[in-house]
Amino acid sequence: MQYKTLGDTGLLVSTICFGCMTFHGGSGFWSKIGQVDQAGADALIKGSIDAGVNFFDTADVYSEGESEKTLGQSLKNLGIARKDVVIATKVFGRTGPGRNDVGASRGHIMDAVEGSLKRLGTDHIDLYQIHGNDAVTPVEETLRALDTLVQQGKVRYIGASNWEAWKLSRAITISELKDYARLDTLQAYYSIAGRDLEREFVPMFQHTKTGLLVWSPLAGGLLSGKFSRENQKPEDSRRSEFDFPVVDKERAWRILDIMRPIAEAHSCSPARIALAWLLHQPVVTSVIIGAKRPDQLQDNLAAVNVKLSLEELQQLNQVSQLPPEYPGWMLPFQGANRLDPNVVRPGTETK
Repeated sequence: MQYKTLGDTGLLVSTICFGCMTFHGGSGFWSKIGQVDQAGADALIKGSIDAGVNFFDTADVYSEGESEKTLGQSLKNLGIARKDVVIATKVFGRTGPGRNDVGASRGHIMDAVEGSLKRLGTDHIDLYQIHGNDAVTPVEETLRALDTLVQQGKVRYIGASNWEAWKLSRAITISELKDYARLDTLQAYYSIAGRDLEREFVPMFQHTKTGLLVWSPLAGGLLSGKFSRENQKPEDSRRSEFDFPVVDKERAWRILDIMRPIAEAHSCSPARIALAWLLHQPVVTSVIIGAKRPDQLQDNLAAVNVKLSLEELQQLNQVSQLPPEYPGWMLPFQGANRLDPNVVRPGTETK
């Protein structure tokens, strides 16, 4: 296993993070995500720990709170010391029928953290993340509440998920000006079939040193190897019933055409190549996997050992590259003379 710092902090997390959204399942929407019971969760957590994973992600809305309970119970059942794992959870989604049982207001955050701590069976959360964009609550209010939790010791690091680049950048600036705890991470969708965040987020991450936690690295299973042009709705696949996240399918099939021979050359699954491609991206801190079975887990974990050649990376980058979009295509056009090594700036001429 490999490890990176959690954004611009000193906390080390495994580059593979185990996502607990498949735990418990339940009814309705959650029954489509997964039905991993306590015994199954224990086996998956143990397999992750044995492979060197120290990072686990959940949320208060996953299986209506049961995911957090299952994770907390697994750590107890396995005798895992609290200091040896990094637990991440999230707040934002609806957790009750009340008007204020949702969102990123101070009121909801302060209530929700108590529920998460109780369900997880811990006195602190390592990474507490705002799970979505709240169009009602001022970002200053959200940041003040998170800073209070850090000061209280209930939360150690904070992050966001599914925010826009401008809002995350503004939040970081506000925290710096007001001396609040700073958002250290963004959890976002990123895959070789969905590279949209490269347009704005990657340059921002490089500037602010914000960590990137990747959800749905296999594009909702589309890159697992089960799907193809000929078989677009395989059985026993979550995406066959829940077509998410949004992906340009024709582009995905072209990517899979290139991935399959590379996978064969490495004697592994296309899924492992898709994960390995992400792990080769310097901006990625950790990739969240969500296995339901031990064999899936082991296949995903093995991605850390796949070393793609420069030629393979070039093939994958070329077939998956984003189409030109303004102002992206304008910047290199107008900036060419500024970057040309043959252009001499005034005062630097040689005599």
